[in-house]
Amino acid sequence: MTDASRRDALFSTPLDQVADFSFDERVVDCFPDMIRRSVPGYAQITSMAGVIAARHLSPDAHILDLGCSLGASTLSICQRLVPDAFTLQAIDLSQPMVEKARGLLTQQAPEHHIEVLQGDIRDCPLPAAGMIMVNFTLQFLDPSERDHVIKRLYDALTPGGVLLLSEKILGEPGQEQLLIDLHHDFKRANGYSDLEISQKRTALEEVMIPDRLSTHHERLRRTGFTQHDTWFQYLNFASILAFK
Repeated sequence: MTDASRRDALFSTPLDQVADFSFDERVVDCFPDMIRRSVPGYAQITSMAGVIAARHLSPDAHILDLGCSLGASTLSICQRLVPDAFTLQAIDLSQPMVEKARGLLTQQAPEHHIEVLQGDIRDCPLPAAGMIMVNFTLQFLDPSERDHVIKRLYDALTPGGVLLLSEKILGEPGQEQLLIDLHHDFKRANGYSDLEISQKRTALEEVMIPDRLSTHHERLRRTGFTQHDTWFQYLNFASILAFK
């Protein structure tokens, strides 16, 4: 990043009290840098969205990008598929994120049929869709709400539809600390200080509670998905493809 104002420095100075993390204007402003330096594999996962859509999407299908952030997955699909191949709704809870995503997608994919909306994945309308993307979103919901949300996604998918689910994960028993330590090393290698790592972890403690990968698969199985495979994992970040 050449513009210093867009570099993630939100936790670079000592804070008397660390507030809970939220996707406000300050986070949105530095989001690309934050993601690049703190989420291993994010670019690979979002760039594969278009490849996955090209392989599995039926003609004229509708796509949902839920928790779309700045629309990286949506843009990947737009780069792979012609405008008339699909329609898409990109939805995020954060109004600042929605406003910036709307501007970026209008600029970068002006011919595609994309609607960017503010909404809550727990109760927003979900039209029938051939593909649903939920990247690093479920982890911010209360664990007690996750079964209900996955059931909503399953019900919205058309037969043969695909769910792209990506999450930060908790290591399986015996590997939890290894993955945490390596993730912190990843952040240090990307320029974050120990102070930044510590303060951000405190900010996320009550708002992001990851599941184990096995928990995700069991939830998908219970919901009725006939096939669900982990296709990507980098440290404690993973992505699953599930088919209805």
